[in-house]
Amino acid sequence: MTTIDGKTLDPIIDFMAQQAAGRPSMTAFPPQVGREGMKAAFAATDAPRRAAVAVRDLKVPGSGVELEALLYTPPNATGSEPLLVYMHQGGCVIGGLWTCDTWCSILAEDARTFVLNVDYRHAPEHPFPAAVDDAVAAFDWAVANAKILGADGQRIGVGGDSAGGYLSAVVCQARKKAGQVQPALQLLIYPAVDWTSQTGTMISMKDAFPLSRATMDWFASHYVGDSASLSDWRISPALEPDKAGLAPALIYTAGFDPLTTQAEAYAGMLERAGVSTLYRDYPTLSHSFTAFSGVVPAAKLALDEIAADVKAAFG
Repeated sequence: MTTIDGKTLDPIIDFMAQQAAGRPSMTAFPPQVGREGMKAAFAATDAPRRAAVAVRDLKVPGSGVELEALLYTPPNATGSEPLLVYMHQGGCVIGGLWTCDTWCSILAEDARTFVLNVDYRHAPEHPFPAAVDDAVAAFDWAVANAKILGADGQRIGVGGDSAGGYLSAVVCQARKKAGQVQPALQLLIYPAVDWTSQTGTMISMKDAFPLSRATMDWFASHYVGDSASLSDWRISPALEPDKAGLAPALIYTAGFDPLTTQAEAYAGMLERAGVSTLYRDYPTLSHSFTAFSGVVPAAKLALDEIAADVKAAFG
């Protein structure tokens, strides 16, 4: 039984962590190996895609490129449903449409929303700011084409987990700086909003499963390298001083995650800036729980609650 900071890790995730402890760290390999390892791991822990949700392949314009995307249509859609543009986890280095496929189908069915799952470009092949530029361009395209996709065209949110949550926060700040209308909501699940952070759970959870501090450093070395400062608001949106007027936020953290302190702090920053913010922490869960609903009952319950929050936030 693993207990840190007064929190006890879910026993199933604890078992998963023990099984992984004897294997070499992803940081010892090139990104392609990490991508394949993540895909295999998530295939063993995720639930099946919701059968009632229709899914189709799309090409979405990124920043000068075409991006792969999947559109999830809620059952018995009427055209009055909102649209959520969603981006996956993986440190802007690993992951793909498959990373959040089941979760996007859960959102489509339970939150009654169209979901556009967008695969932005990854480092090191495409380092910063490629992922940011793609996220902004994809959201702009979704705003212009929401009705064509089948949604109501008025309520368009942005969301993601981990790196996807980070990109979603940046989309909101980029639109503010450009004088554009904010998304209807920003869904940030264990987001990496301060890549300079060296305190709190970055210390106490530095060896957490499946995301460790060493893995975050590995992501940063590939994604940012020496090309930019980690304090750039496009990398660490928490460090942007003016947060007033940003989209209503739904922010979620896991107890066993190096990113928890910074994500919780970001929720507080938004609240103090007058942004409508809902924050929930799941103390027994770990990073990546959005992909654990096939084997971890507590993760499934968390996703049920988040989907209900998204439905309520869209109104």
